Amino acid sequence: MTLDMIAGKGEIAAGRFVLRPLRKSDAGLIAMYAGDSRVASGTRSIPHPLPPGAAEAFVNRAMAAGGAEDIWVMDGAATGLSEVLGVISLKRMDRRQSEIGYWVAPAFWNTGFASEAVRALLLANPQGCLTIFAEVFQDNSGSARVLTNCGFEYIGDAETFCVARNTQVATWTYLKKLA
Repeated sequence: MTLDMIAGKGEIAAGRFVLRPLRKSDAGLIAMYAGDSRVASGTRSIPHPLPPGAAEAFVNRAMAAGGAEDIWVMDGAATGLSEVLGVISLKRMDRRQSEIGYWVAPAFWNTGFASEAVRALLLANPQGCLTIFAEVFQDNSGSARVLTNCGFEYIGDAETFCVARNTQVATWTYLKKLA
């Protein structure tokens, strides 16, 4: 299924919200949420403190065509929620594989939004993946539950550098076969 076939606008229905392409107006809320140390320290690449212009650069990169990563915002505006609840992405690898990544704003933690977003993206499979990988920091059991509840299988331990923590962080790696 391609994005053009999903809701006609690159949107993916995800229960209480939609996954939609980013737009310039998202930069303010993304800066506010990604600037929270709890969000940044749960990702590999978000620095803390968030430098001026970082959110705008992220949005511009997400909006650029032909990148290695497709990025959607979790938008709950149609159901009375925030216009930005979080972000989810698929980074292309080779052999029809991708890596999923996501974060949810702390105000919306423990609400099921991450699980809804991951399930919707897996069902839509906009990149036509055969396999999707994921990794979570071992001190983030909530994200590990999201992945296992969405059918991902644990495949091993590793570590990666976290910019916000300025150190290597132990990770769990997961795999989901779609075909």
